[in-house]
Amino acid sequence: MIKRFFLLSGLCMFLSVSAQKTHTVIKGDNPYNISKKYGITIDELQKLNPKIKDGKLAIGDVLNVKGGSAAVVKVTSASVSSSKTGKIYLQPKQTIYGITKQYRISEADLRKLNPELDSHMKIGDEITLPIDSIKKYGGNLATVAPAKPTEAPVETVLPSNTKTKVDSGNEKSTTVHTSSSQDEYATYTVEQGDTVFSIVNKFGITIDELIALNPDLSRGLKTGMVLKIKKLDAAYTKKSGDALSIVLMLPFGYSTNETQYRSMAVDFLTGAKLAIERNAANGQKLDIKIVDSGNEASFKSSLTQINPNNTDLIVGPFFKSNVIDLLDFTKNQKIPVVAPFANSPELYNYSNLIIVETNDQTYSDKIVEEVKAVYSDQKIYIVADSKRENANYIKANLEKAVKNANVAIVSSAADIQLDQNMMTGQSAPVIAILASDNDNVGEAFSSRMIALSKEVQGMKAFSLYSVPSFEKKVDELSQASLVYLMDRKINTDGSFEKEILAAYKAKYCKTPGKYAVIGFDVMNDMLARENKKGEIFKQMNKVQTQLATKFEFVKSKTNGAYVNTGFRVIRLVP
Repeated sequence: MIKRFFLLSGLCMFLSVSAQKTHTVIKGDNPYNISKKYGITIDELQKLNPKIKDGKLAIGDVLNVKGGSAAVVKVTSASVSSSKTGKIYLQPKQTIYGITKQYRISEADLRKLNPELDSHMKIGDEITLPIDSIKKYGGNLATVAPAKPTEAPVETVLPSNTKTKVDSGNEKSTTVHTSSSQDEYATYTVEQGDTVFSIVNKFGITIDELIALNPDLSRGLKTGMVLKIKKLDAAYTKKSGDALSIVLMLPFGYSTNETQYRSMAVDFLTGAKLAIERNAANGQKLDIKIVDSGNEASFKSSLTQINPNNTDLIVGPFFKSNVIDLLDFTKNQKIPVVAPFANSPELYNYSNLIIVETNDQTYSDKIVEEVKAVYSDQKIYIVADSKRENANYIKANLEKAVKNANVAIVSSAADIQLDQNMMTGQSAPVIAILASDNDNVGEAFSSRMIALSKEVQGMKAFSLYSVPSFEKKVDELSQASLVYLMDRKINTDGSFEKEILAAYKAKYCKTPGKYAVIGFDVMNDMLARENKKGEIFKQMNKVQTQLATKFEFVKSKTNGAYVNTGFRVIRLVP
């Protein structure tokens, strides 16, 4: 009779809950406590009521709560009539609802055994449960006799892993929480203005997943809270201890539906893959993970895909602000980070950063050095671009480097005029410098140099950059003794270059584009230096030229970044 009564009462309870199809919002209601009340998840509540997706409820709103079938599990589950109880330790993914569901106990019974359940609920807390439920539904757990006797015999159930290590997160960034060697989480520190909904949207998870990892959220979101976001990708666990774990962060933009940099990223990847396959074929053990770094605004969410404790090298991202975010994310591990394009003084303080892009200041210093070597009182013209930064830098340093320098910055090559000898009245050669990488400006510069060199011998021309007209007019420009700096230009006569170009064409049925060349050069150069785990910084003094790029790294400062100063000097001789 007792058994029949229990089942009947459970059935009545189930029917009464199922019949409740709507809920009228009262003061103090929120999506969490409403979903808990009706035994449904927050995501289910949202699906039934799309209008609450922004998390805002108004008193008097009528919500659809049909579908709370989970209530039957709570009611017809084990009662607390058993005289024996045991304890479990609260785990990262456990919630009150999850405990009732796993251990087949009603929430009311759970609260009877644990009166303080909501007050200080945190990972590692002891939760009292019927021992039969623990043994039956607790999984592979070890039981340990209690340290102190209680009114009823108590057995304490311990999870197999009990040691916890927490790495504190960097404020305003995503970081990593490690609770054991196999239990690692990305975390996020809540900033002012954040909401639960903005956080789940940022990281692409559900509210239930977020609350399951962060039970304290049931009491509200607070600035400064460190939230677990998701467990790090278990698939990205090194299978071989001597394999190099490498992450490529490329701005495909699939997660944000942006295509602005996608072709650039895809092109870069084709070249990088060729370098990876080439080195793997030669016996190098590589473990490669490709991460869509999205755009600058969404970048932080992509960091959750990286396990900094299990990564040997990161190539990317492309943009300066993202590079800084990544360096902050990996500051404890000091993982070598390779920036293919970002080069700024703001980056020079990071000792684990490798900057590939040779900056304009390095080129400008070389031009000053070249001009100083041939200067003999000629007037100096600098053809500038609209910003004039490089032109101003060159002018200032020339005035320091040579005596009585007469330097003029002009906006057009047509403004370059032959000097006039004050004694004889005859035209005299001048020095002309191109400080713009615009192809049209370069074409005009070439034409002007050719014309002036026909009028007078001794013209000297220099350029910070290589422009197409220089290769087309080699013979004519040699009369002006043109010297220009060049990087990322393929020597198609070289045997190595021929081999790589043929391999790329065989693989992709086309010649490599600009970013494919950079992708190959960067990856091939770094793999050549990191041929053994932890070797890359020991090999940074090697000067290497890949398909089109010369790599010559120097320290920007003591304990600073490695910056590429490599370039090639092309001299056209009459």
